[in-house]
Amino acid sequence: MTIALLLAALLAQASPAPAPAAQPGDPLPGDWIAVPDDEILIFTLSNGRTVTMRLAPTQAPVHVANIRKLARTHWWDAGTSVYRVQENYVAQWGDATEKKPLPTGIVANPPAEYDQPGNSAVARLSKPDPYSSWDGYSRDGWPLAGNATREWIPHCYGMVGVARDLAPSTGTGAELYTLIGHSPRALDRNVAVVGRIVDGMDALSTLPRGTGDLGFYKDEGQRLPIVSARLASDIPAAERPHYQYRETVSLRFAAWIKTRENRKNDFFTVPAGGVDICAALPPVRKAP
Repeated sequence: MTIALLLAALLAQASPAPAPAAQPGDPLPGDWIAVPDDEILIFTLSNGRTVTMRLAPTQAPVHVANIRKLARTHWWDAGTSVYRVQENYVAQWGDATEKKPLPTGIVANPPAEYDQPGNSAVARLSKPDPYSSWDGYSRDGWPLAGNATREWIPHCYGMVGVARDLAPSTGTGAELYTLIGHSPRALDRNVAVVGRIVDGMDALSTLPRGTGDLGFYKDEGQRLPIVSARLASDIPAAERPHYQYRETVSLRFAAWIKTRENRKNDFFTVPAGGVDICAALPPVRKAP
């Protein structure tokens, strides 16, 4: 009897677990859409890590044009670093001295691209939040928040904003930050969001926290130098990384939204009936 039970246990361990049943919100292979190469910006850090950012030219066209020019002139390749890491808030990079000259053609004070006119969401969450009348998703795979006349990308984990001084400064895009903590949605419509970290987020979120005011590194030696920043479109085709976002217009994506709003399984026994847009970011993946 004992031998029989032992053999049964061994057979059970050797048998592969059954694949999870397909769900209505699961994507099909054709649901993944290529991110344009000129929307992918790769930062290489001196510790060998890379951080990949997707740009959002539709929401912040002038700031993104600045960022592309900064990359194409190799402005970040010398004298720049990650110089601020504030616990539960941001990691920030650029020129810590703010004295490095900017390339010719950079718009010194772009329009305040903190929001845009429109109401372009092709899918929406069922409930609003305290910061917006509605939350949803753009056709090209961005999270959106909005009201009756304006829309914007919300300040969620991994989003990239443009550091700026007090108004009327809007920031050039030379100094950027990403959110590494709880989503500070009060920044919505106060700072231009120009992209999202889609790969290598842990290379920033795990850095030592700065001990100076607002998380700035007190010692220059703590700063993490940036080696290069390149648009994927400027890298030889054979070396380019490729990324995909999930389409947002199908019934499958609508079903995915419902699963995020009503998580129910062996652990989530009580559906919440809603979800924060920052807890339901549209999926992005490296192309298989």
